Amino acid sequence: MLTGFRYRLALTDEQAERCAEYGDICRAVWNTALDQRRQAVNRWRRGHDQPYCGYHLQAAQLAEAKTEETWLRAAPSHILQQTLRDLDAACRQHGTFHVNWRAKARWRPSFRFPDPKQITVERLGRGWGRVKLPKLGWVRFRWSRAPRGTIRSATVSRDGAHWCVSLLCEDGEHTPAEHALPDSAVGVDRGVAVAVATSDGDLFDRVLQTPKEHERERRLRRKLARQRQGSNNRARTKAALSKLTGRVRSRRADFAAQTASVLCAKNAVVVLEKLNTKGMTASARGTTESPGRHVRAKAGLNRAILAKGWHGFKLACVNKARRTGTRVVEVDPAYTSQTCHPCGHVAADNRESQSVFRCGVCGHTAHADVNAARNTLSRGWTSSLPG
Repeated sequence: MLTGFRYRLALTDEQAERCAEYGDICRAVWNTALDQRRQAVNRWRRGHDQPYCGYHLQAAQLAEAKTEETWLRAAPSHILQQTLRDLDAACRQHGTFHVNWRAKARWRPSFRFPDPKQITVERLGRGWGRVKLPKLGWVRFRWSRAPRGTIRSATVSRDGAHWCVSLLCEDGEHTPAEHALPDSAVGVDRGVAVAVATSDGDLFDRVLQTPKEHERERRLRRKLARQRQGSNNRARTKAALSKLTGRVRSRRADFAAQTASVLCAKNAVVVLEKLNTKGMTASARGTTESPGRHVRAKAGLNRAILAKGWHGFKLACVNKARRTGTRVVEVDPAYTSQTCHPCGHVAADNRESQSVFRCGVCGHTAHADVNAARNTLSRGWTSSLPG
């Protein structure tokens, strides 16, 4: 089973400059290769004879370009080839015109070393280790835990003001054929007021950002909007904002991982609502000809949904299910919050408030999110049975 081990790097100034340069080169290779693919598709659509623009053709062109362009030689060849492989996989999965450009202002620099023979890891002491990477040499990192198994690759990425390395290892473990509690199941309702509510009546939530942090983020974003593009003051403000939001992201990921671990350890089946988070958090601004309605209220709801990390929680459940043998099932979420679980009566008036559910027919009263989770479980339990 493949497992990732992530560590914070302690780069020297020279190594930090090299990592930033490698990230810029990989971004340029990605954008250039994506542009070539799109132009090739357009020429083919217009009826021109166009050879397939895939990984092998672009890898050969990259090798030729490295002999002429000196700036490409600064980066190791393996990470550039891996960038082309990642682009090829993304185009095959999503389509060439649905793959995003890597914009300098929005993309977090990262690059992967795919050859395990060129990666060496050593422990230096109780809290420090070092990893040897091509052209970077020995790089120190915080030894928070020991990597297990055989190293397959190493990915260097920047998270805010820090650089991190993620070691992908084959630990030799396998997904259990059966869960320890094969007859157990739980339904999950993801919400805004409470992040996770289960059909067992448990409510999982966590304060991810304190009021003072929220106020500081608001001030930094307002300050950033007033500063000139490319100025040193704007760069310092972006660094401070990135450091602040990075702490929130870490808390969100930690909460998702811990909650998923609890649910998957206790249940053989975890039933989730099939939510299109990207569509649900789309802007309501509309167009010039057809302006949107209730834009500010929709923007607030979008921020609340993204703050709870609905998609990240689903990914955490899928990841943890590999260790426990749990099955993650998704069902249609329509009317789960308006349906009475005992009698099945559906009405918008059943939900008196955000947290109170009271059936207008049988009088059943429960926490609204828990009632929705029980309806989710009822829809998913039958489809999750074998055969």
